[in-house]
Amino acid sequence: MLNIFTLANGRLVQEEIESLEELSQFHPIWVDLESPSIEEKRWIKQYYGLSIPEDAMDEDIEESARFYEEDNGELHIRSDFLIDDDEDPRSVRVAFILNQHNTELRSRGVLFSIHDEDVPTFRLLRMRARRAPGLIEDAKEVLLKLFDADAEYSADTLENIYDELEIAGKKVLEGNVSDELAGEVLGAIARQEDLNGRIRRNVMDTRRAVSFMMRSRMLNAEQFEEARQILRDIESLDNHTAFLFDKINFLMDATVGFININQNKTIKIFSVASVALLPPTLIASVYGMNFQFMPELGWHLGYPYAIALMVASALGPMWYFRRRGWLK
Repeated sequence: MLNIFTLANGRLVQEEIESLEELSQFHPIWVDLESPSIEEKRWIKQYYGLSIPEDAMDEDIEESARFYEEDNGELHIRSDFLIDDDEDPRSVRVAFILNQHNTELRSRGVLFSIHDEDVPTFRLLRMRARRAPGLIEDAKEVLLKLFDADAEYSADTLENIYDELEIAGKKVLEGNVSDELAGEVLGAIARQEDLNGRIRRNVMDTRRAVSFMMRSRMLNAEQFEEARQILRDIESLDNHTAFLFDKINFLMDATVGFININQNKTIKIFSVASVALLPPTLIASVYGMNFQFMPELGWHLGYPYAIALMVASALGPMWYFRRRGWLK
C-alpha cells in the first residue's frame, strides 16, 4: 500500500496512490509504504529516483548500521515502534529515508517510511495533523512528530500496565489466594512484564534515533529544542518502567508466597496425620507379633480392646494438635 501526505492549509492530507500517474500529480512531504509491492517500489524509483534497500526492514541488521547518512545526503534511520496488542504485543521495524540536500532528486524534503504492517503511532500522528493546522511544516517535522507520538504511545501503554497490575494486586493482597487464582495472576503479571520490557527497549531505540537526528545537525533551533523535549519525556518513561519492574517483582514474589503457603498447608496435613498414626501403628505392631503367649488369648474382648486402644491413641495427638492450632 502506497500513501502520500501533502500539506493543505497547514493540515496533513492523505492520498492513496494506485498508479504512477497519480503519484506524479502530488508534491508530498511524506511517502508511506506499508508492505510495498515490487511495482510500488518501481514507481518510487522511477519517479523519485530512490532505491529502497533490500535490507530496509531486516530484523537482524547490526545496531551500528541502523542510523547513517549517505554521501548524497540521504538520512537512513531504522527504528522500532510498539504495537500494544492484547493477544500479541510486539515491535515493528520501520525504515525511514530522508533527503534534504540532493537537489537533483524530486524527493527533496520528502520523508519515506517503509514498514510491514500498520503502526498505531502513524495513525495517531495522522489524526492530530488533520485536526491541528500548522502542526507539521516539513519532512523533518514529520519524523520528529512520529518519535514524539511514539513516546506518548509508550506512556499510554504504561498507564494500561498500571491499571492491569492494580487489578492483579487487589486479587493477591485480598488474601486466601487459591492455586487457580495464583496461576491466573502469574499469567497476567508475566504478560505485563513482557510488555514493560518491550516499552523499555522501544524508548531506548527512540532515544537513539532522536539523538542521531540532533547530532546530524539537520534540525533548526526550534526543532532541536523539540527533540530535547522528546528526550526528557523518554527519560521520565525510564523511571516509570523501572518502578513497574519493582512492582511486578513484588507481586510475583507475593503470589509465589501464597502458592508456597498452600503447598505447606498440604504438607502439614500429611505431617500431622503421620505423627498421629504412629501410636496406633505401634499398638498394631505389638499385637501382630508372634508371641508364645499372646495377651488376648483366652479373652474374648482382646481384639476389640486393641482396636479401641489404637483409636484412643490416634485421637489423643489429634486433640493436642487441634488445641495448638496446627490443624487450622
